[in-house]
Amino acid sequence: MDKGIYCLVVKNPACTVEVGALGPVSFAAGWHGYIGSALGPGGLVRLERHLRLAEHRDKRPKWHIDYLLSDLRFSVAYAMSAPTAERLECRLAALLAQGGTGVDRFGCSDCDCPSHLLHWHRDPKKEIIAAFSSLGLTPGTRTRDT
Repeated sequence: MDKGIYCLVVKNPACTVEVGALGPVSFAAGWHGYIGSALGPGGLVRLERHLRLAEHRDKRPKWHIDYLLSDLRFSVAYAMSAPTAERLECRLAALLAQGGTGVDRFGCSDCDCPSHLLHWHRDPKKEIIAAFSSLGLTPGTRTRDT
């Protein structure tokens, strides 16, 4: 499967979730977008794993986002991904942070970014497409069903 980057978008009510080493994290109601890379051996299969976890909630959390996907209060709205061999997830997160609010230290333990999880009060689909486009990427969109 192709290597690339992705933005996994979930909806949720206001809540607090225990997120591994981060401890309890409070989430505002609305839309959250998690920016991740899939540059390892499995490529974008990582995104498939996240979507399966959200559907079945049957695996132990491995990454920060898994704690949200395992919580019934969070539902996957859609995911956008684009093939690339470049490490562009930090640039994508920075672009999206211009319009969204970061959840401090979430999903960025392997880089110096303040966050790879952003919050919006409304659907951020247009902003996400624009951010991918500004990096020269054309994202594909999918839901849990596609």
